[in-house]
Amino acid sequence: MAPQREMTAWRPSIPGVVEVFHAHYTEYAYPMHVHEAWTLLIVDDGAVRYDLDRHEHGTPHDTVSLLPPHIPHNGAPATEHGFRKRVLYLDSSRLADDLIGPAVDGPDLVDPVLRRRVGQLHTALAHPGDELEADSRLTLIAERLRGTLSPGPAPRPPRPDRPLAHQLRELLDERLVEGIALDEAARLVHAHPAHLVRAFSGAFGIAPHQYLMSRRVDRARRLLLDGRPPGEVAITTGFYDQSHLTRHFRRLVGVTPGRYARS
Repeated sequence: MAPQREMTAWRPSIPGVVEVFHAHYTEYAYPMHVHEAWTLLIVDDGAVRYDLDRHEHGTPHDTVSLLPPHIPHNGAPATEHGFRKRVLYLDSSRLADDLIGPAVDGPDLVDPVLRRRVGQLHTALAHPGDELEADSRLTLIAERLRGTLSPGPAPRPPRPDRPLAHQLRELLDERLVEGIALDEAARLVHAHPAHLVRAFSGAFGIAPHQYLMSRRVDRARRLLLDGRPPGEVAITTGFYDQSHLTRHFRRLVGVTPGRYARS
């Protein structure tokens, strides 16, 4: 079988994300190198073996690997079929340098919930227009990583914060078309971003990005029934483009906008 080297890389407009990198390699091996950013890695097929701080590590199924900045490491396929991986490079605004030591000691985290959430984050990052979802998911992932690497006393059950949740809902309603970034919303209501997401989800049973998209789809339905074309409706209701509208519309309504309008 010929060696495979397929890769995609981009920089999304999410604070703290330096790069998103997806790759499929069969025979390529990385030499020792360092990154200025944190490396958050999941492997979808195959496995990777690597050396970090002179210790050998690997990436079995359901593992999330977190490689700290400035620490040399390499990487090579652990099987003859190579590996398919998805990587996020994060700056210190997401994970502080005081976590470097714990990450060196235990870079491979066996945490199926974290693994699933990182996969969901990559899905959101792949679609322009889903920045609020991606930022919200990354905020909660970073919080979970910090709790894993520097565990403290067991946290108290969070108290309901309905006033904060209602403040965010008002912001989302006001910014229905233009949207709002999570860090801006947090500044406006004087709350930590992770607490803000949890407060909203706890109060209303739906995440902020889900609420925003459902409101946009609801408005799009009215405009489609008025006879407006889907492309125009997408822009009018705050979607990135028509395909962005179609994806969320189909998820919530069960059919495409065009079919809905023709019905």
